[in-house]
Amino acid sequence: MQLRLGLTLALSVLSLAGCSSLAVSNKSLSYKETATLEPLQYPEGSMVRPVTPLYPAPTVEPLAIQHAPKLENSKGNRFALPRPDVATPNSAATAAEQSTAIGRPQLLTDGNQNPLLKIDGNSDTIWQYTLATLSSMNQNIVGQSKNRYEVTLKIDQQIYVLRLTSAGSSHNLAVFNADNSFADQQKAAELLTQIYQNWPA
Repeated sequence: MQLRLGLTLALSVLSLAGCSSLAVSNKSLSYKETATLEPLQYPEGSMVRPVTPLYPAPTVEPLAIQHAPKLENSKGNRFALPRPDVATPNSAATAAEQSTAIGRPQLLTDGNQNPLLKIDGNSDTIWQYTLATLSSMNQNIVGQSKNRYEVTLKIDQQIYVLRLTSAGSSHNLAVFNADNSFADQQKAAELLTQIYQNWPA
């Protein structure tokens, strides 16, 4: 009885361990020993239509074969895919920080001497900083666009639109009148200078 129980346990352990741990080859690497076959030859004089292979075998250079990755287990007797690289835990956090990092604003003027505030970085983060700056300046915001980065401000009984436009990773804040023309240069320069001086970053 004990012999039968011991034999059953031993067989159970071997079946759970699997063949790979016992270094038994399962012929999964046999593809490396394949030989190139000559094309099929038809008897002379036979009426055979031309045959075009549907999936022709590619020509592989010997140098590429030498440098190909070894897709086999540590014993070299079974096919095995390499384990994936372990990602460093801080890589996602670093990528998130880089995507939300923004540069310090720069006061500039365009070719027509209209003042601009140039800021590099993520547009969503720049816009959040802009709204926070306007709030800290106690600016009278009378409207905000849901589809674009722009707010409508009332300054000295005059309506202005502050708009963020993007060009790649660089963004410009500019001040416009209600009719989309550039605002008075002096008024725009005053507002953008205040934003520059109160910028939280």
